[in-house]
Amino acid sequence: MTWYYFLLIVLAVFFIMEGITWLTHRYVMHGFLWYLHEDHHQPKPGIFEKNDAFFLIFAIPSWLCIMLGLQQQVYVAAAIGFGIALYGFAYFIVHEVIIHQRLKWFTRSNNTYIRTIRWAHKMHHKHMGKEEGESFGMLFVAAKYWKKVREDKKRMAA
Repeated sequence: MTWYYFLLIVLAVFFIMEGITWLTHRYVMHGFLWYLHEDHHQPKPGIFEKNDAFFLIFAIPSWLCIMLGLQQQVYVAAAIGFGIALYGFAYFIVHEVIIHQRLKWFTRSNNTYIRTIRWAHKMHHKHMGKEEGESFGMLFVAAKYWKKVREDKKRMAA
């Protein structure tokens, strides 16, 4: 397998993971595994949440694809694993660092994209229960959130 096919698979999986994450968030985390996700919407004291278990749900298949793909020279599987891992890294940066600010790195950003994903996630968290949620994605959000943030920036500039 050439490096550009490998990279193409990694990037394709990265983008596909947004859809998988949306579906998992909507139907699994806000469904039958709500008991693990609930403390993310209704925080308890402490640094860790039961919700952090979802890291393993995504990390284990990624690790297995990478490890077994490289060991068995099935580079498509390894590329899939690296795509999942790349998405997991982006998810960590966006969700844990930028949105929830578990690490205080981007606390005062005025970047439109950052403000938009924060607003969309805020709208997701306004629902305390598992029903009636909105904005289940992470990296790509609906146009209505972009519009709201742009309008806010125009108002603030005026």
